[in-house]
Amino acid sequence: ASMVQDLITSYGIMSNEKLQIVQSVDATEDELKVFHASSYIDFLKKVNDMEEFEECDEEQIEFGLGYDCPILTKIFDFVKTLAGGSLTAAKLLAKGKCQVAINWFGGWHHAQRDSAAGFCYVNDIVLAIHKLTETFHKILYLDLDIHHGDGVQNAFEFSQKILTLSLHKLGSGFYPGTGRLEEIGSSKGKYYSLNVPFLEGVSNQTYTKVFSNIFPKIIDAFKPEALVVQCGADCLNGDEIGESNLTLDAVGYCVKKVLECEKPTLFCGGGGYNFSNTARLWAYLTSIILEEELENDIPDCSE
Repeated sequence: ASMVQDLITSYGIMSNEKLQIVQSVDATEDELKVFHASSYIDFLKKVNDMEEFEECDEEQIEFGLGYDCPILTKIFDFVKTLAGGSLTAAKLLAKGKCQVAINWFGGWHHAQRDSAAGFCYVNDIVLAIHKLTETFHKILYLDLDIHHGDGVQNAFEFSQKILTLSLHKLGSGFYPGTGRLEEIGSSKGKYYSLNVPFLEGVSNQTYTKVFSNIFPKIIDAFKPEALVVQCGADCLNGDEIGESNLTLDAVGYCVKKVLECEKPTLFCGGGGYNFSNTARLWAYLTSIILEEELENDIPDCSE
C-alpha cells in the first residue's frame, strides 16, 4: 500500500483537483456480520489480543486460519480496518457524494461467509456490495484478478440483483480451482454468475477481444445501476503466481470501458505478488480514472 501511495504521490496525481482523499472509518462488528457468520467474527475478536494460539488449534482449522491465512496479532482490528475502507467508499457512492470511489487496499475476494481463504480474512467486496444494495437495485461485480472471485460469486449465487463476472486463469492445481463456464448461479440466481476462464499465458489481444465482446452485452442486458471492480495486479506479466502475458494496457482497457458506463463505481485492489508491478498498475489506473496522462519515466520518489 505504501509503494502505491508513494508512486501516485511522485507522479503528482494526489494534487489532481478531481481527487478527494477521505479517511476511512473502521467497520463495526455488526457491519462485519451483515455477511460473515457471527461465530467467525466472534473468534477473530476472541484471538485479537492473544499472543499464543495453540489452545485454538481446532477452531483455527474450522475457520480457515492457518497455512495461507495465519492468525495475525490484532487480527480483528486489521479486519475492521480492511473492511472499513470499502464500506466507507460504498457509503460515499450510495449517498451520491462521488461517481467513482477507489480503495486499492480492498479487493479481498476469496474470504467466505464463515472462514478465511486464499490470504483473505474478510470479504470487503461483499460487504461493500451489500451496502450499495441499500441504494442501488442492480449491481455488476467485475473481477479482473488472475484468480477466480469465488467468495463473491458464492455470496450472491442465488441473487438476481447482483451479477458477477470474473475473468481469470483456470488450470490444474491453480487456486481456487473454480470459475468454470458452467458455473452460472443457482435457483433465482441462475445466469447471474458469469465466468471467463483463460489458459496460462493469455495475451492482451485475446483478453481485450473477449472483454470487448461480452462486457457491452452484459451492460445492455442487465442494466446495472452501479458497478464494483476488483483490479488484482497478479494478472500482469511478471507476477510469479499468475504467469500471464497481460500488460497495464489490457487492464486499463477494461477500466476505460467500465468508466464509459458512467455509473457509480467502486474500484478495489486485489492480488499482486510483484509489488513493483502492483504499484505501477494501481497508479496507472488511478491516472485513467482521473483522466491524467502519466509520463513513461517513473519519477524519483525522493524529489
